[in-house]
Amino acid sequence: MNSRRDFLQKIGVSALALHLAPLVGWANNTTNNEKTYDGKVLRVAIMGLGSYGTRVAEAMQSCTKAKLVGVISGTPSKVKAWQSKYGIPEKNCYNYENFDNIKNNPDIDAVYVITPNGLHHDQVIRIAKAGKHAISEKPMSVNAQQGQEMVDACKKAGVKLLVGYRMHFEPKTLEVIRMRQAGEFGKIMFFQGQCGFTIGDPTQWRLNKQLAGGGAIMDIGIYAINGSRYMTGEEPIWVTAQETKTDHEKFKEGVDETIQFQFGFPSGAVASCLSTYNMNNLDRFFLDGGKGFAELQPSTGYGPIQGRTHKGELTQPITTHQTVQMDEMAGIIFENKKPIVPVDGEEAVKDLKIIDAIYLAVKTGKKVDIKLS
Repeated sequence: MNSRRDFLQKIGVSALALHLAPLVGWANNTTNNEKTYDGKVLRVAIMGLGSYGTRVAEAMQSCTKAKLVGVISGTPSKVKAWQSKYGIPEKNCYNYENFDNIKNNPDIDAVYVITPNGLHHDQVIRIAKAGKHAISEKPMSVNAQQGQEMVDACKKAGVKLLVGYRMHFEPKTLEVIRMRQAGEFGKIMFFQGQCGFTIGDPTQWRLNKQLAGGGAIMDIGIYAINGSRYMTGEEPIWVTAQETKTDHEKFKEGVDETIQFQFGFPSGAVASCLSTYNMNNLDRFFLDGGKGFAELQPSTGYGPIQGRTHKGELTQPITTHQTVQMDEMAGIIFENKKPIVPVDGEEAVKDLKIIDAIYLAVKTGKKVDIKLS
């Protein structure tokens, strides 16, 4: 497999039910367009027209609360192709040099940044200065300091900063969270997150330290990091980590091939996770409690997500993650909706602080305390 994109293809209870209901209703329709909606529509420009940007664009064709209206790309041929396919007017097309001019375009509300990790920081800050809401793909940046600067810039500009945590809206994931909050697993004792695939082309940006910010942890390991938090309902307070590197040519200094990491939580629960660019068939979450368990496998792929608990198979609807994500983000931006699991910049900074701590634990060989507040 050549990339994570290829690989991924392979709270009170009543409050959660209210949040989940619209997702269930959406999934039970053959298309999202069957629903009637007469509210405000989030008009989005996508920055970065690669494979995942294409996936988001396709999914947005079924949105009811969000619409693709613009593009930002450094490749003129891609811009022309998207204009033709999605009916995007010339006035809503920009490149990486002139996209600050979106400040003068009232037909764009938000920009979804789907570029290499190392570019997110500067691009999001420019979007904020242009007065537009920003949606960043994850990880939001390459370290917590840059992430906080992005949050601060968006606050200063009075715009929202959201992050593409699509799993935070996925029905089976939300059902596990509901069960945990309802006490159906008892005291949570253990979480395991396994995320990995064999990466291909050694020249791709994901293996470039400057563009990616690291290696597998930044690309696929972040799912286990974020998942450990929403599955246990706690924030880790310490981490230990060990790196294994077998190919020093492909995985150069600062680009991790495989990292195993362990978290400790305030309740005494622990987590054991694996992030790798050198093994396939790894997309699994497991949560164990005193009264029961939950397993998601696949746990974070594009779908279908599958899972079971001690009570049986999870049967919540299959959704197109990006369609639901964008519709829900429209509600967050325009209606101040509060998702069960946050998808804002502050949530992303917590993941980045944990990533910083993992890399420090690898470097020092010591247990590293994590302070998220």
